[in-house]
Amino acid sequence: MASLARIRSAVPRRMHLARAIQTAADTTQLHQDASHSEPFTVKLHEDSFHGYRTDTPGLDVEVTKENLMRWYKEMNVIRRVEQAADALYKQKLIRGFCHLAIGQEAISVGLNSATTFEDKIISSYRTHPFVILRGGTIKSLVGELLGRVCGVSKGKGGSMHVFTEAFQGGHGIVGAQVPLGAGLAFAQKYLGKKTATFAMYGDGASNQGQVFESFNMAKLWNLPCVFVCENNKYGMGTSAERSSSNTAYYTRGDTIPGIQVNGMDIIAVHQATKFAKDWVTSEKGPLLVEFVTYRYAGHSMSDPGTTYRTREEIQRMRSTQDPIRGLQRYITEWGLASEDELKAIDKEAKTEVEQAVEEAKASPFPDESELWTDIYSAGTEPPFMRGRDREEMHYY
Repeated sequence: MASLARIRSAVPRRMHLARAIQTAADTTQLHQDASHSEPFTVKLHEDSFHGYRTDTPGLDVEVTKENLMRWYKEMNVIRRVEQAADALYKQKLIRGFCHLAIGQEAISVGLNSATTFEDKIISSYRTHPFVILRGGTIKSLVGELLGRVCGVSKGKGGSMHVFTEAFQGGHGIVGAQVPLGAGLAFAQKYLGKKTATFAMYGDGASNQGQVFESFNMAKLWNLPCVFVCENNKYGMGTSAERSSSNTAYYTRGDTIPGIQVNGMDIIAVHQATKFAKDWVTSEKGPLLVEFVTYRYAGHSMSDPGTTYRTREEIQRMRSTQDPIRGLQRYITEWGLASEDELKAIDKEAKTEVEQAVEEAKASPFPDESELWTDIYSAGTEPPFMRGRDREEMHYY
């Protein structure tokens, strides 16, 4: 280990000559007077985007009060749900793995805002928000975390395996969803659909061989696939700098163009997603998008999140770059709503989540007979299934 440390110290640190991506959540400025009833234009910070082999999205963005208020409510609901999951896990009502997305709400809400339910989104396991945003309910998500029959996967999938008809799922094997995403994009192109696939993965999965294989196939076949790296700076307990020789993840597609995006400003996320969808549905081939973000909690509920980073770092991010606070500042400073109106939305979100949690807790667990269902598609089951030993057999 001492030799390794000497080698590491002898390697010169890479110099970042380009300006860093902006990750503050509240740097967007009014370009014209805000309107309560008509669209108006705002201007993103000049360092909201960086490009590789392509121009970047425009900085002038048209928004509406209706959209901003909806995004604010959605981000608040999502955070309340994740906080409820945290509490339920600590009460031992949620078992197994549980990965929270607190701090990353702008990505799920912003990405959903610029897509339709016809577009495909597939990701790893920090994916609770997409259930709520894409056809599920708070009760169905919480029920799944609790292993109840009201769960979106009938209580059998748990935190890492949640799906809706408009969300192609959370997947537990690191990086394995990326080739599945390429397959979804292939199907879209084969069927002639003008829709996009967003194949999401984290910085911790970025060095997987299957990720690069997917890049290659997508470029060869010109697939309408947006490869989305959610760079929250840490893969489990390892910082990006310690795991990746090139931490500019948006440049790692070789001949595939890429953009790096401020993942803490929801307006930047929305604009980048529109750009990405337009790119791949215009038959330009695949695109890499890196959202630079930050998770407040640990990698999972078993990780305190403070052994490989300081509490001061976490608190600094929460207090200066929080996506919900950033949007709150926009809404109030632009005169779209008062602080009391936003507090009412916060209170409504809290009540809605608390009610859904109680309803999910009242739902029963699946019957033992359900252990044998949903293993095979209906009509394709084998004559029997073996259990834990030869005597434990189930006949279909």
